[in-house]
Amino acid sequence: QVQLQESGPGLLKPSQTLSLTCTVSGGSISTNNVYWSWIRQPPEKGLEWIGYMTSSGSTVYTPSLKSRTSISRDTSKNQFTLQLSSVTPEDTAVYYCVRAEPAPGDFGSWGQGTQVTVSS
Repeated sequence: QVQLQESGPGLLKPSQTLSLTCTVSGGSISTNNVYWSWIRQPPEKGLEWIGYMTSSGSTVYTPSLKSRTSISRDTSKNQFTLQLSSVTPEDTAVYYCVRAEPAPGDFGSWGQGTQVTVSS
């Protein structure tokens, strides 16, 4: 069974860059037809999809966050990373990494989530 685990700092100041890593076990991030997403949930709001990476390393981002978002990977460590620049308090949320197969929206395995708070 594929397992995902998020890691990264939980507290940021405005204008800093958020960097979270998702470590995947039980399956390769290079497996064909598997998509690796970042999703977040702000307090008292619904889930918001941030973007995803394909098995070949291509990326797609939600338009509202595209200018500040970068998703990359390290295949040797079986990890993928989210970077979100110029954070504001509105970026405060629980951040999840998620595996989807065979299409980007077919969410399957989720990480437990990590709380990120942006505050001065």
